[in-house]
Amino acid sequence: MEETKFKSGFVTLIGRTNVGKSTLLNLLVGEKVAAIANKVQTTRTAIKGIVNRPNSQIIFTDTPGIHKPKTKLNETMIETSFSSIPDSDIILFLIEATSKEIGKGDQIILNKIKEAKRKTILIINKIDLVKRETLLNLIDIYRKEYNFEEVIPISAINNKYKEIILDEIEKNLEPGPVYYDTEEYTDQTLRQLAEETIREKALKLLQDEVPHGIYVEVEKMKERNNKHKEKIYDIEATIYCLRESHKGIIIGKNGEMLKKIGKSARLDMEENFGIKINLKTWVKVNPDWQSKDSVVNKFKLK
Repeated sequence: MEETKFKSGFVTLIGRTNVGKSTLLNLLVGEKVAAIANKVQTTRTAIKGIVNRPNSQIIFTDTPGIHKPKTKLNETMIETSFSSIPDSDIILFLIEATSKEIGKGDQIILNKIKEAKRKTILIINKIDLVKRETLLNLIDIYRKEYNFEEVIPISAINNKYKEIILDEIEKNLEPGPVYYDTEEYTDQTLRQLAEETIREKALKLLQDEVPHGIYVEVEKMKERNNKHKEKIYDIEATIYCLRESHKGIIIGKNGEMLKKIGKSARLDMEENFGIKINLKTWVKVNPDWQSKDSVVNKFKLK
């Protein structure tokens, strides 16, 4: 009997903003590596998630959603998305089941995929929102445009699709080495994960009151033992926003909103990092951070 060859490769998730890429990445990886908030532009940089299976290692990159750029930051985000296509072994192209046709944003992505001639799996998300006939019609439209390896209709919040997608990816991978330690699930540093977590909680709790004009910077991250000899991380982070009025909203009456953001982020990090966290957060105004190279460069694909 022939021995099964170990496979590995890099898979890029790409799609328009708010289509569910980060939710899908977290489902596939089984850990919380991408910030999820039900808003556009949650993912600002390309985040890697790693899935280790008995016969394969799959390295995922979640890219910023494709949208019309208005700032230097937006341009960098789109550049990051497209630059990851040619380096992928497989592309997961995520679209919404509610689409009636190929929209402008999806067409741009499709053109980039055609240029790169990459193996692509089309994932149609949010199928619970449409009738079967609408879905079949959409599949037909996309099948005529590109020779997809497979078309998989899903709901990214339903765990039953996880193995279906992973099996299909593994089937299309070439034999390859183990790139990362099999205990790892992301190549992000704890500092980056902390920043992502705080930003996600801020976006979720603030609803539509503060737009996406915030970014988080962890200034201090230090491990120590507390008086009970337990390991604890001291984390100090600043939430930057664009306007003084936004600062007031983020802090909230008597500092209540900032406390909520901090508590929610701390509990999440303690669960994810498996260690006690002592988190302190501040809010500062930086009106033109979206145009500053020093900040924007952080969101470039490394």
